[in-house]
Amino acid sequence: MDLVTDRSPKQDRSRATRRRILEAAVSCLAEHGWSGSTVAVVCARAGVSRGAAQHHFRTREELFTAAIAHMAEEWVAAVRERALALPRAGHDRTYAVVDMLVAVHTGPLFRAALHLWVAASDEEQLRPRVAALESRIGREAHRLAVEFLGADESLPGVRETVQATLDMARGLGLANLLSDDSARRAGIVRQWSRVLDTVLREQP
Repeated sequence: MDLVTDRSPKQDRSRATRRRILEAAVSCLAEHGWSGSTVAVVCARAGVSRGAAQHHFRTREELFTAAIAHMAEEWVAAVRERALALPRAGHDRTYAVVDMLVAVHTGPLFRAALHLWVAASDEEQLRPRVAALESRIGREAHRLAVEFLGADESLPGVRETVQATLDMARGLGLANLLSDDSARRAGIVRQWSRVLDTVLREQP
């Protein structure tokens, strides 16, 4: 019993250190891109030693893919919490869901992930990890969109339109990288939510 008691604070500190490193890695990626996000830069931001980082992550590739995966899990939890306050039904709910999905793709997590995606096109060691991660995140995003929209994907065109919503959100995130695109984006979100709502309510 004493051994468990003695070990718990050490495990808690280790988990807290790991979390700080992961959060710092995402912030560095979002702000500095892949080339500017070295393990040393992440360690400095997290306030940990390089040895502490290497204890948790053996390679740079492992660190950054774990960082995006961790933040994606955090995002899912935050989105589920936010979804509790969504309008219950109708066009207002459809609009709120689309707006929420677009907000995710114009935030720091998407920016960080994008830098990782681009790096993977040139980094052979990084590519398999990122491809698997991107596939996993894509499936989860689609599943959440279907759930929150109450979409019946057995109806013609519904699955494709839900996926088009996610593709649009990603495109708006790209457009937002170089300049503030919020004014144009707001109009697109309003119009697309009408289109999506029409497709969701159509009966065969």
